[in-house]
Amino acid sequence: MSQAAEELNVNQNQIRALPSSGELRGIQVGGQGLWRIGASDIEDYIAEAYRRTAERIAAGDLEDGAEAGDQE
Repeated sequence: MSQAAEELNVNQNQIRALPSSGELRGIQVGGQGLWRIGASDIEDYIAEAYRRTAERIAAGDLEDGAEAGDQE
């Protein structure tokens, strides 16, 4: 979980919620509710997030960042 949180630049609580909500693919291992998230699953999640963001920008639901002065 800590590696996934670092990769996505979020805290571990946010990462814990993603597999249980179905937003991020993972498997639950052991009896303590631990999740295993593969590197390819994180890559897929990021790619899908980029796709959804691009759709929202195209639909006018979200500023594209350049207009707001954000940098990559």
